[in-house]
Amino acid sequence: MRLNKPALYAAATTATLALVLTACGGSAAGGSGGTWDKNATVNIGSLYEPQNLDNTAGGGQGVTEALNGNVYEGLFRLTDDGKVDKLLAKDYTTSADGLTYTFTLRSGVKFHSGRELTSADVKYSLEKVLADDSQSARKSNLEVVKDIATPDAHTVKVTLSQRSISFVYNLSYVWIINSQAKNLKTSEDGTGPYTLGKWTRGSALSLNRFAGYWGDAAANKQVVFHYFKDATAPNNALLTNAVDVVTSEQSPDALDQFKSNQSYKVNDGNSTTKLLLAFNDKAKPFTDVKVRQAVSAAIDDKKLLESVWGGYGKLIGSMVPPTDPWYEDLTKVNAHDVTKAKKLLAEAGYAKGFSFTLDTPNYDPHPTAATFIKAQLAKVGITVRINTITPDEWYTKVYKNHDFTATLQEHVNDRDLVWYGNPDFYWGYDNKQVTKWVAEAEEATTTARQTELLKKVNRQTAEDAASDWLYLYPQIVVASTKLSGYPLNGLNSQFYAYDIKKKD
Repeated sequence: MRLNKPALYAAATTATLALVLTACGGSAAGGSGGTWDKNATVNIGSLYEPQNLDNTAGGGQGVTEALNGNVYEGLFRLTDDGKVDKLLAKDYTTSADGLTYTFTLRSGVKFHSGRELTSADVKYSLEKVLADDSQSARKSNLEVVKDIATPDAHTVKVTLSQRSISFVYNLSYVWIINSQAKNLKTSEDGTGPYTLGKWTRGSALSLNRFAGYWGDAAANKQVVFHYFKDATAPNNALLTNAVDVVTSEQSPDALDQFKSNQSYKVNDGNSTTKLLLAFNDKAKPFTDVKVRQAVSAAIDDKKLLESVWGGYGKLIGSMVPPTDPWYEDLTKVNAHDVTKAKKLLAEAGYAKGFSFTLDTPNYDPHPTAATFIKAQLAKVGITVRINTITPDEWYTKVYKNHDFTATLQEHVNDRDLVWYGNPDFYWGYDNKQVTKWVAEAEEATTTARQTELLKKVNRQTAEDAASDWLYLYPQIVVASTKLSGYPLNGLNSQFYAYDIKKKD
């Protein structure tokens, strides 16, 4: 899970994906005709400013968007279409028992400070993710790491405590950082195609092409992320040429002005962001599966999606988006049915309904969704008290202390179904069979077996109404037709800028 907006923490994923040798290649979009300016500045409009520049210190969604793949790189890279490419790892081998991975690093890779990359930096970076105070999105996934050895400057040997089919995939989220770097909340020392230029808090963050980059040079000289607090502000900036592209459109009502204008292109890509009504499955009345099923059936997800996103977005009926290998359309499970909802409530002993507090983050679309849910549940006799809180309050109250009955939150990552196999996760879902399936899937020796098990998890969590998965966000990127090479999909909030070309 990674939580959206100031995107707080987390993420679990399981996958073994095709590995391809690459440096700075990426998925592309936009027009390609005409000549392009190799010294162009690309201006990017975003709603997601970093909290700080360290992704192990709660930097949030914004730091991933701006720095992941652009300033920092991993041993592997997650592409825009969900595959995993070798990056700083030139090659690797796996032992017969699946417990030891030996990575050979690329030669000639330098950090922005000029120091050459060594195996000690990889060891340091993994240990930074696993540190007690780490808020890394991959910390829990990488706790299978038992030992990290560095037999020479270009070799890293990692031994696991148990087989992990998603280990290489998870490494694509680990930034390799200079082990001697300091003050990483406000500065950087990565190996990527850009260096950090200037960060003016509340306004903009610039990245400059790194002349010493080991791979193909960035297609532009500079990118500037411009940050906006209001969803309509990036659109105005795009219309006045203050920005060239908006990374994730949050104002669908404004799209017609771009669709009808030949100077712009509206791209509808694939998102992995799910909006959840997450129950505390350890708090009454949501300890009762019939109550959770009743609440899910009482809410008209289709109507909510239409009211927030118009004709964009998707209903999925589970935690799994269509881009995950174990996707199955489960929208008919706990589908909208007021009569059924009332029947389930009566069977659970709540024929006259009940009341509960819904902790709601204070940024869109949560307040709108909360008001909608309150009105829907009132039709079956359930009273909802909306408690609006800040992201920081949400993290402490809900995520850390589990002090809630129900909440709204966005989960950004792909392949994060496996969190339902962890009874200690904030929503408290505890199904022993699901936990067993998730563990078996992670230790599977083939992707076919992994997929088979996680399809079972997907169906079981849906039937148990472990949460109510309200809808899957759209991923709408709006750009000037002068641009090409920008990412289309919203995989885990990354936005690779190095392939973006801008016409003269």
